Amino acid sequence: MVKIAIDSERCEGHGRCYSLAPKLVEPDDLGNGRVIGDGTVPADQEDNARQAEGNCPERAVLLEET
Repeated sequence: MVKIAIDSERCEGHGRCYSLAPKLVEPDDLGNGRVIGDGTVPADQEDNARQAEGNCPERAVLLEET
């Protein structure tokens, strides 16, 4: 299982995470990424989660394999 998280101290609101993984991440009131739900990534969304992680300029998107 994969879980996604956003490091709010690193996030600067570029929006790539919620553009690439809109079922996993949404913008907050400031435009920073916020995880939807508990962060569990469904199997059919793992590629999107990995793209979001790889495209974050601040490396604020974190994936954890459990």
